[in-house]
Amino acid sequence: LFVSFFPQLIAGPIVHHKETMPQFADAKPFNPAHLTQGLVLFTIGIAKKLLIADPLGQWVNPLYEAAPTLLEAWAGMYAYTFQLYFDFSGYVDMGMGAALMLNIRLPHNFRSPLQSTSVIAFWTHWHITLSNFIMTYIYTPILRSYRKVTFKKAMIATLIAMLLSGLWHGASWTFI
Repeated sequence: LFVSFFPQLIAGPIVHHKETMPQFADAKPFNPAHLTQGLVLFTIGIAKKLLIADPLGQWVNPLYEAAPTLLEAWAGMYAYTFQLYFDFSGYVDMGMGAALMLNIRLPHNFRSPLQSTSVIAFWTHWHITLSNFIMTYIYTPILRSYRKVTFKKAMIATLIAMLLSGLWHGASWTFI
């Protein structure tokens, strides 16, 4: 049941077995409040995808094949940022909404990362479940494998964690 739970399979959030299995055991067959809240969240997600991300993508994609002016390049950079955010957060909202309609609460994956005032704040608010997964299963075990943690060893662990995070997103050099 956990492996095949469709709302979180495609775009996340990344869910640990212990977060969902108790909910499956305690789930009631129908909850009108969860159905309504889930439908609203699903609608917000699909609106992010179809009304914001896709139109931005239609404008941004041709810039990759052109020689944009300086103003077009800056506008394209910001447009791509918003396209990426609204595309991904829209998918996650749809997954969370579909799960909520089935009385399952999935963890939040974004907490307004584009309002962050530092790089650290950005990464703690962007794709939260992947960051937790990488920290729990990759970064921390690497650090614990060292007898003495030094700055150099911490940077090696960070490099490996970021490399694997890039590979998670796609098997090409652009993701790495």
